[in-house]
Amino acid sequence: MERFIAAAVQMASGPDRAANVTRASAFVREAAARGAQLVVLPEVFAWRGPRSGEAAHMEPIPGPTSEAMAAVAREARVHLCAGSFLEAVSGEPRAYNTSCVFDPTGRLLARYRKLHLFDVDLPGRVSVRESETRAPGSDLVTVATALGTLGMSICYDLRFPELYRGLAARGAEILLVPSAFTFFTGAAHWQILCRARAVENQCYVIAPDQGGTSPHGFPDYGDSLIVDPWGRVLARAGEGEAVVTAEIDRAYLARVRRELPSLAHRRLPA
Repeated sequence: MERFIAAAVQMASGPDRAANVTRASAFVREAAARGAQLVVLPEVFAWRGPRSGEAAHMEPIPGPTSEAMAAVAREARVHLCAGSFLEAVSGEPRAYNTSCVFDPTGRLLARYRKLHLFDVDLPGRVSVRESETRAPGSDLVTVATALGTLGMSICYDLRFPELYRGLAARGAEILLVPSAFTFFTGAAHWQILCRARAVENQCYVIAPDQGGTSPHGFPDYGDSLIVDPWGRVLARAGEGEAVVTAEIDRAYLARVRRELPSLAHRRLPA
């Protein structure tokens, strides 16, 4: 499909999984009612709570959250990227932070396990160690759809440009970045990084963010974005929960790549 509407859903998810999934489903329906054919939810949309509670909220795929998202994709007749949620895998005590893409029939097309985990310990200021409770993924994931080829990533991945160059080399046209950026890092870097990934890979970027408060007590940044291959911000959410939409024009994307063929000129391997 050459042109279609995409939506980024900004949420303020909390520790009530049932309420989060219900609200996410309502946002998907709202986006579809506004003409969206691709809807992207934020990172950890289904449950956000303390690290100590993660083991109790891990679930397999298929499982309750993936089945609920498959059902709403089928009901709304959209391609749906179910942001991310905590995936349980036999033999791994930690959760994978996993993003799933469903087609309009509710079929699971792809899953991506977050590659890069955020560990930081600043004495007297902040200590966050995702790797204590979450396992890193190992694969780049692209998925061909009727809307174009999607490249999958999650939040902290945004700081690793080699991942996105790898996705572009595998044919990605639309980069999905479901996130939960903190206000401190988001205010400094969020829009810069989203626009840079769009420009350097000549892709659309759809980056829905959390807009509430993290389990660590830090405010989230919000400011969910849809960016075009020239780096222009087409849609921006600001603060609070919201659905933002923009047109994806694959003919325009092809023209950008044709008139500024930097991807074809690269000499280093992806």
